[in-house]
Amino acid sequence: MPDAPGSCDPHLDIVGFQYPLLHLKDALKSRRKVKVVAIGSSSTAGADGVLPFPPTLEMLLRQKFYGRMIDVINRGIGGQEAPEELSRFESDAIGEVPSLLIWQVGTNAVYHYQDYSPDEVAAAIEVGLGQLSGLPMDVVLMDLQYTRVLVDEIARSEDMVARIAAAGARAEVNVFRRFALMRRWNRDGVPLQDLDDGGRLHTSAWATNCVAAALSEAIAAAT
Repeated sequence: MPDAPGSCDPHLDIVGFQYPLLHLKDALKSRRKVKVVAIGSSSTAGADGVLPFPPTLEMLLRQKFYGRMIDVINRGIGGQEAPEELSRFESDAIGEVPSLLIWQVGTNAVYHYQDYSPDEVAAAIEVGLGQLSGLPMDVVLMDLQYTRVLVDEIARSEDMVARIAAAGARAEVNVFRRFALMRRWNRDGVPLQDLDDGGRLHTSAWATNCVAAALSEAIAAAT
């Protein structure tokens, strides 16, 4: 994992899941091949030459669950937000029949706030979680990254983080608190410029790898 000043502690006290991942746990027990889908925007798709979190997460989960062929399918499209992602749920998420779905949301609601209202994005998240309810898969919401562009819009960012947390609580699904985790790394001494990729919006290679590591730890603890 790339070196950077400061800690890469996964801080399970921050990102640990509230609910067990029962569908993933059952799949790991009964199948050799297990599928995870990650749907989202450029944080999922990858940007600016930085390897995105899904392939790193796949490698880490295969190491943790030795003997299981775990595929993490990347369904990220840069620039999208919950309303657009919702429109491709059937083909890109539900149709893949994963044991675990990771839905990364909220970043473009802040970055492109002129194009999205917080109410619109929150409503799309609620609708999406409603569609997923009752399906044989676990769901994890991933909130915003803590990088300089989003820190510059801290009030909007914190509002969106709170809306995502509230949606997760109402639907009783886990939320991976990326924003709080990265803010903790910053407070532990990692400068903001080391958390982003130089463009100030997307996460650096170090932060992306550390996010994947923390996510893998949270997933393993919940199974």
